[in-house]
Amino acid sequence: MAAVGTSDAPADQASRADQTSHAGPDGAGGGRLRELLGLALRRNPRRAHLLVSNVLGKHVPQRPAVVYGAGVRLGERVRALLGDADAARAVVLGYAETATGLGHSVADGLALAPYLHSTRRPVDGVRPVGGFEEEHSHATSHLLLPEDPALLAGNGPLVLVDDEFSTGRTVLNTIRTLHRRFPRERYVVVALVDMRSAADRADLDRFAASLGARVDLVALAAGTVRLPADVLARGQALVAEHETGPAAPLSDGAPEHAGPARPAPVRVALDWPRGLPDGGRHGFTPAHRRALDAALPDMARRLARVVRPARLAPGARVLVLGFEELMYAPLRLAEALQAEFDHTATDGASGAGGASGAGGASSAAGGVEVRYSTTTRSPVLALDDPGYAIRTRLTFPAHDAPADGPGPRYAYNVAPGSDPARRFDAIVAVVDSAADTPALHAPGGLLDALAAQTPCLVYAVVPSYVPTGAADVPATAAEPAPVEVAIPARRAPQGPPAPATAVPADPAQAAGPAGPAPAPRTPAGVPDRQASPMQDPLRGPDFSSYAADEVGWLLQDFSEVTLEAPIEEREEAIQGGGAHYAESLPIEYQPSDAYQDLFRSALQTSAARIARAVGAVTETLLAEHQDRPGRGPDSRPVLVSLARAGTPVGVLMRRWAQHAHGIDLPHYAISIVRGRGIDTAALRWLARHHDPVDVVFVDGWTGKGAITRELAAAIEEFEASEAADGARGFDPRIAVLADPGGCVRTYGTREDFLIPSACLNSTVSGLVSRTVLRADLVRPGQFHGAKFYRELADADLSALFLDTVTARFAEVADAAARDAKELIATPHRAPTWEGWAAVERISEEYGIHDVNLVKPGVGETSRVLLRRVPWKVLARRGAGPDLDHVRMLAEQRGVPVEEVDDLPYSCVGLIHPRYTRAATGADGRAVAQ
Repeated sequence: MAAVGTSDAPADQASRADQTSHAGPDGAGGGRLRELLGLALRRNPRRAHLLVSNVLGKHVPQRPAVVYGAGVRLGERVRALLGDADAARAVVLGYAETATGLGHSVADGLALAPYLHSTRRPVDGVRPVGGFEEEHSHATSHLLLPEDPALLAGNGPLVLVDDEFSTGRTVLNTIRTLHRRFPRERYVVVALVDMRSAADRADLDRFAASLGARVDLVALAAGTVRLPADVLARGQALVAEHETGPAAPLSDGAPEHAGPARPAPVRVALDWPRGLPDGGRHGFTPAHRRALDAALPDMARRLARVVRPARLAPGARVLVLGFEELMYAPLRLAEALQAEFDHTATDGASGAGGASGAGGASSAAGGVEVRYSTTTRSPVLALDDPGYAIRTRLTFPAHDAPADGPGPRYAYNVAPGSDPARRFDAIVAVVDSAADTPALHAPGGLLDALAAQTPCLVYAVVPSYVPTGAADVPATAAEPAPVEVAIPARRAPQGPPAPATAVPADPAQAAGPAGPAPAPRTPAGVPDRQASPMQDPLRGPDFSSYAADEVGWLLQDFSEVTLEAPIEEREEAIQGGGAHYAESLPIEYQPSDAYQDLFRSALQTSAARIARAVGAVTETLLAEHQDRPGRGPDSRPVLVSLARAGTPVGVLMRRWAQHAHGIDLPHYAISIVRGRGIDTAALRWLARHHDPVDVVFVDGWTGKGAITRELAAAIEEFEASEAADGARGFDPRIAVLADPGGCVRTYGTREDFLIPSACLNSTVSGLVSRTVLRADLVRPGQFHGAKFYRELADADLSALFLDTVTARFAEVADAAARDAKELIATPHRAPTWEGWAAVERISEEYGIHDVNLVKPGVGETSRVLLRRVPWKVLARRGAGPDLDHVRMLAEQRGVPVEEVDDLPYSCVGLIHPRYTRAATGADGRAVAQ
């Protein structure tokens, strides 16, 4: 096995990081590395530095021949490494967004293999065959959407292309994911630079050995980045110092065009060939490349008629600007435009036709120099300093209706900044038709931002390719009917027989020389957005740190999906209506040593109290269940806890039933989301495996009763709908450990006291996140999802919590039995909703006017302090040690604690009303000067 790795320290201060070069695979040392790379700071909580490539054509405008040539040379080396026979069996896979064009170019150099790139743009009607994560990227979730589902199913080499190989984690995630489904013997990793540490290289070696596959690496240069230990904090401080915040101007260090008026954008109809994909999102074959090569000269002439050299002074600079993942088509257009300019230059220079063109000499000869770069999602700090890689930044809104919602986009080094020689005399913007929206043309949009920087602005639209059978993308109005190009379909790769679990999607259509092709099946750990919900529950230790028999999670595993966002960003998006709380996760709170000591102390103090409440609620529900219609002394309830706060309580109730009665109760965890309802796919699973009458929903505690009401409404709506598929009989009432709000009739206690599991997040809940419901991850008929934070295993207190409480069962057994007997004998146990009335009163008294921002009780207040942006905490006067952890958290976050009288709860947490990152007070306005 040959493998070379990545060195990606967690973050860096970019401009001051120390690059140490090794001789790379080209024999290139430090000089070569510095030609290829610059450094910059980016706004990213996981990684502060960005290695800025000078030959990628993303952040730094570069001659198209240099960009294309770098990829082609890498592809030629891969072909020499594999030999023609294996090269013809290979598939090239590029990474979105930065390496989509590089991967195309590598495939062109390889010449014999088809190409596919990952994408962050879901396409209606196209089923993903998998996905993976890029851990340090600003946007991380990758989808694989080949038009031919069998594209990746062969056993030939898989060539993975990225711009840099920094830690190796992205490549490992990809190979691990795809190897589960499409095992093969050989992988080749291709990058412009290999920056791995020795440890990262060893990790890849071990991974390849465990896989039983060969992994080769090909790069132009190799080196390492050495970073100080506090680089992330220092980088973030520098970004905060230089950034101007959310209201930043459209251009940073970018003076507007000083001409008489902004140019009106001129659209050029390219006459893009019909049936030719705009890129590799759904696959791009050698036949597609030949069709593009044939069409490029005419398309370049169409552009040149508008951006005519005769209108430009000698040495003029023209930028062809691509769009995010759309890198290859603009790159090839830029290369062809340079060739066209060279061919028609008055000095008689000619350089038309070749793959590399004559772009390197045009400016020196007095001709027009074409440069190429693309827009991006990645936020990077711009500093107008000649020694810094990102000197200027244009900022504009997304204009392609992205699946993850609106947000800013960027074009770097397009504006000249303080150096007039960097100005572009013409800019050609190239987008696909999915991005040709009103937002593109609106004031403040991309075209408007570009018009401020150049006297000549041209744009062209490449039709977004729509695979056969997928939903149509609306055609753009001004594009003439394209020319038809016949492109043969790629045959399904021949490989080993499909696994026994694989079933052909359509045997009549999928059959090939080696028999039916396997239907797509989602690899473990990757959300299959078309999967059947009737899968087996997730269980520990593969998902959660709980034992396999303690709970089955009716969820999808999103552990490989990056969903975390800073608390302040989440709060602003949620309150602004731009996001729902269930669409992302807060960054996991890492408790201090003092806070963990407080948790342990509180656990020892309250363990017997909790055990008694567990016993009381379990005995009560066992007695109640026997009285349900059709049930008797031998009937057993099915515990269904509401993930995740209810799950530790469900485990404890199951343990009590074992301890007191010697019975094993089934226990599952299910997702419910305020405002969105319960997971109906999970309800159908339960109905297929158990009688719905036996299901008892379990939660940890009640606050104001919002989830109690949500569950009742959701069950009623579900059973009245066709989606229930005959499933009837679920009882929406909840059994809880503590009911201080008076919202349920089955509870262990109505005291509002500290339940230590409320003090922490995943580290006391089996290392499982709160549940996630997001349209691009969970389609109709699928389970909701959650993450398993395996990396927090050293901080896991889940077993300690369960075992400490369980150890007190024997001593509280008699008291718990008495409590249950008294509760069952109480004639009027109907909910009082006392808590809801108090919440409404507090909401009005404090000028909040939104009950969802008032979180009553110790448990809910703890959640506010851990996950949301708290405004203040109301504490009942004289409340004792149960609030010690609340006071500590409030002090850590600078939140005032106000003691009040006549509070039915020990405390109430108030979320900052109408929060923005500059807001203070109930009116949400900034502090007056």
